[in-house]
Amino acid sequence: MCQPVDTTEHVLSDFDREVDAIRQILGIKGVMSVDELRRGIEAIPEAEYHRLSYYQRWLRSIVTTLLRKGVFSQEDLRTALDRT
Repeated sequence: MCQPVDTTEHVLSDFDREVDAIRQILGIKGVMSVDELRRGIEAIPEAEYHRLSYYQRWLRSIVTTLLRKGVFSQEDLRTALDRT
């Protein structure tokens, strides 16, 4: 499903900035590379990919990568989400 690229200026939300900050920290700490982020985004199933926003794709990739690396478990993630 191809759509024209929106090249207009847009303001980043707090969510967008937070996800970008998390990615930067993970990179600085050597926990996750930009290449891993990209690979994770490319692995998102097409229907989900199109449903998610740009930074939601980043977060999906980050979470999947950190789960795969054992940085935290599914149970840890569920517990953290239940507290929000």
